[in-house]
Amino acid sequence: MLHLQVFTFNPFSENTYLIYNDNQECWIVDPGMINEQECQELFSFIESHQLQPQAIINTHAHIDHILGVDVVAQRYNIPFYLHELEMPVLNNAANTARMFGFEYAGVQTKPGFLSEQHLLRLGNDPVTVLLVPGHSPGSIAFYYEKGDWVISGDALFAGSIGRTDLLLGDHPTLIHSIKTQLLPLPAQTAVHSGHGPSTTIGQELNSNPFLN
Repeated sequence: MLHLQVFTFNPFSENTYLIYNDNQECWIVDPGMINEQECQELFSFIESHQLQPQAIINTHAHIDHILGVDVVAQRYNIPFYLHELEMPVLNNAANTARMFGFEYAGVQTKPGFLSEQHLLRLGNDPVTVLLVPGHSPGSIAFYYEKGDWVISGDALFAGSIGRTDLLLGDHPTLIHSIKTQLLPLPAQTAVHSGHGPSTTIGQELNSNPFLN
């Protein structure tokens, strides 16, 4: 069985997730730590629970979701993965940081690539990769059917959807992604987003103003 732990980091209030199993293996999803204090919060949880990091897996490469990639990769000597279509966004990180008023050199860890419908396994537990572009060109979500949850990145939020005014964003594409990839999931599926509180597919089907 897979378990989730959420941390909220950086001035963008970005949600970083730990996915871990009963054998104490874990993935770090969208590490967004911006300073030493935030790094220690994540590392203390990992090490106090004797977790064994296996990989960094990112839903997308916007600046607030990648700030901690290098420090995690270096500390635990683990690979970093995202969808190949995110490379223009990842490579533009320094420019994006300046747009938001700070300096950042970008991720130095060379990424590997995940593809849609890829079945990831943490131990014996399968997690499906869903391609949900629109917020960014290679946004992906991680769906764990057995646990009735999906990590949606910045595609779908409680009562809202991701912005589409950043590099290579596209509103019609995002709406299509949500309606074809996320909303068909069972209504009870918990949606763990890149910002803000969790919701469910059923709740968003019934009340999300952007989808009606």
